[in-house]
Amino acid sequence: MPLNRRSWFVRALAVSSLGSAVKLRGDPPSRQTIRGNFPIARERTYLNNAYWHPLSSGARDAIQAYLHRKATGSTRYSFVPARDEVKAHFSRLINAQPSEISFVPSTVVGENLVVAGLGGMQMKGNIVTDALHYESSTYLYRSLQAQGHDVRFVLPRLGRIELADLDKVIDRNTRLVAVSLVSYLNGFQPDLTALCELAHSRGAFVYADLVQAAGAIPIDVRASHVDFCACGSHKWLMGDMGLGFLYVREDLLDRVLARVQYGSRQTTAFENHVFPYDETPDGAASWRQIPGAAGHFEVGTISDATVAALNYSLPFIQSIGAGNIQAHVQTLVSRLQKELPRLGYPSATPPDARSPIVSFVVKEPKAVAARLEQAGIDAKIDQHLLRISPSIYNDQTDIDKLLDALG
Repeated sequence: MPLNRRSWFVRALAVSSLGSAVKLRGDPPSRQTIRGNFPIARERTYLNNAYWHPLSSGARDAIQAYLHRKATGSTRYSFVPARDEVKAHFSRLINAQPSEISFVPSTVVGENLVVAGLGGMQMKGNIVTDALHYESSTYLYRSLQAQGHDVRFVLPRLGRIELADLDKVIDRNTRLVAVSLVSYLNGFQPDLTALCELAHSRGAFVYADLVQAAGAIPIDVRASHVDFCACGSHKWLMGDMGLGFLYVREDLLDRVLARVQYGSRQTTAFENHVFPYDETPDGAASWRQIPGAAGHFEVGTISDATVAALNYSLPFIQSIGAGNIQAHVQTLVSRLQKELPRLGYPSATPPDARSPIVSFVVKEPKAVAARLEQAGIDAKIDQHLLRISPSIYNDQTDIDKLLDALG
């Protein structure tokens, strides 16, 4: 059912004091209120949320409040609780523990940390991935392959990566299976639970890229038994570039995944012992190691402006519910799947996909791009693929405009 036919307990959001999560108050907003929370809806017909998700008014105001406080010097040390709250919000979103979450600059950094922690080029065994995985991930694994590592790429059939094809290449020597939970190309979603069961039965670990999934569809890392995940926050988490999350099952820290970077965010109570009254015989410094994923993978400074945005947007997403967001977006996607092939754009997305991404084949991409630009519509055209990715603030009027422009 579409969003405006559901009785959801979505409450108005207001930016609270620095270091505190946003407070939810008021009556459930109307469909118009949710749409009105995104200024871009008044500017353009924006259907490219899989590229970057526009900020809501609430997230924008949270960033501005942070910047004002930083300009007056009142953010010093006081923003640490907000970081902890953001991790707690994200861990609830994917059903993890906060201790299993580390901040990372981006999705790809998280994936690189996993590969490096498993041994990198010295990793024993082979790596299995697929051709619908993210382009930077493909670059990573093709580079390892060019350097002599055994990397096996599974190709799609009719827009899908079949479990049977993965079954043929995952063996007892496979160390890592790396996939996107939602493909950025066409929205395909593998059965992550079945994939983990297959990989684990042969002693392999599974990494899932969540950047096109977290905030858009329900995720349960416990139920799927996935080992590692990462995502940035500038897409469906409605944050900004420069800050994301790495999830690592806590029992795999050090035992399986080695620490490969060292920095100040991994320690606390650091003390030098080289000056009077604090000297020690060998002058060695002392510190306490921070436990959990943060103590393994966080290195230097992070974007507190993005923390401010996420401390608004994550409660906003949770107040609606990822399942409800998915249900609303599917009313838009299913209409596109029905109408665009009739207009001469064959679908490249499997009909059973439940992601916010749907792609279509275009014969003349430059001509289509010009028609969309003239109509004030944002969608992604890359090579001969038109990718459309509606979000919670989009509605059927946006789909009407798209169909009119392409009809």
